[in-house]
Parts: sequence; structure tokens; C-alpha cells
Amino acid sequence: MKYSIQGEPFPVVICELENRETMITERGSMCWMTPNMKMETTSGGGLGKMFGRMVSGEAMFQNRYTAEGGPGLIAFASSFPGTIRQYDITPSKGIVVQKSAFLAAETGVELSLFFQKRLGTAFFGGEGYIMQRLSGNGTAFVEIDGHAVEYRLEQGQSMIIDTGYLAVMDETCSIDIVTVPGMKNKLFGGEGIFNTVVTGPGNILLQTQTISAVAGALRPFLPSGGN
Repeated sequence: MKYSIQGEPFPVVICELENRETMITERGSMCWMTPNMKMETTSGGGLGKMFGRMVSGEAMFQNRYTAEGGPGLIAFASSFPGTIRQYDITPSKGIVVQKSAFLAAETGVELSLFFQKRLGTAFFGGEGYIMQRLSGNGTAFVEIDGHAVEYRLEQGQSMIIDTGYLAVMDETCSIDIVTVPGMKNKLFGGEGIFNTVVTGPGNILLQTQTISAVAGALRPFLPSGGN
């Protein structure tokens, strides 16, 4: 498979496939393709994986696109202003991504729900705490909201991250969810109740915008349902 990532702030990844090569995606991100690309909707591994994808914010079913009868072309577009990043997934190097960040991948890449240490808190922590693990073998494409900023955390180094801004981290990193200290900070600080603490070793990729932040900024200017 050959690919090119084009355009900002609404990028697209254009993939050129050899005959019988297949790409997978979990949402309506396909924007154009050649006529010989065959689409097939599958459960992608049974009820367990379907439920995991639903919890992590993805669609329950996967779409598989296969080039038939010769080379094919297919393009997957971003759904929000930002960037698209490519990752080479190997059995010894997987990544963990925020919900809805997965865009597309080769069929050797497996998706599963990422279980954090404090899963109960994760369900109540809001956006950013339900994540997906990408493992296996193949090329994967991830959608980043806004601009992407990357850091390398050494062993024992940590970064405190506000809700939703952690986009990608290496599997070698550990993650925990902590509450903002102090009742006054929780109530009047405007930064929410929970933060994510990521500890190295490994790389982390942070995004400078979230869909929820944009929605919150626009809400005062939108007409209410009663008008």
C-alpha cells in the first residue's frame, strides 16, 4: 500500500492498494474510491469486539474495502479541522488512541478497548478517558483535532493533561485519572473535575483542540430550543 496525506485544515489520506489489498475503517470516513473497491460491512471479530468499539466511541461494525481485479484507490477524510498521522503498528509496538481518533488501517491492525487502571472513574471522567488500543501488524491512520504536539517521556516522567487533549500514547506509557485538588478549584476553576496523568517511558501526542471545547464555545451563540 502507498499513501499520501494532503490538505489542511481538513486533511485526507489517499491510499493506493494493490490487487486484493484491504483497508478497514469503523465509521463513514471514506470520501472517494475507484469503482473496483469492494465494500463489505462486518462485525470485525464478534460481539465482544463490537461492544468494545461501541464503548470506545466507534461504530459497532467495521467496513472493509478491498481492491478487486487490479490496483485500487481509496481516500479517507478527517471529520474535524486538524491533522492525520500515520503509525506503523508492530507486535512489539502498539499505541493507545482517544475514542473516535481511529480513521483507517490495514487489515493486520487489531482494535480493542483500552482498560485503564481505574475503569470506573474512566466512565465518569468524560471525553478522553475511554480509549482504544491499536495492536497487531500494519499501517494505521489516526485523526488529530487541531494541531499535534509530541513529547517524549522518559522512565518515571509524567505529564498532567486536561480532559480530551491526550490523542495518542505508546503502549509503554501508563495512564491514571486523578481529581483536581481542592473543592474551590473543582467548582470555580473552569478546568473540570478530572485530569489525566500519563507516565513514561514512551511518546505521547497531544491535540490543541477538542470537539467538545468547540461546542462549548459556540453554545452561547446558538438559538435555544424554545426560540
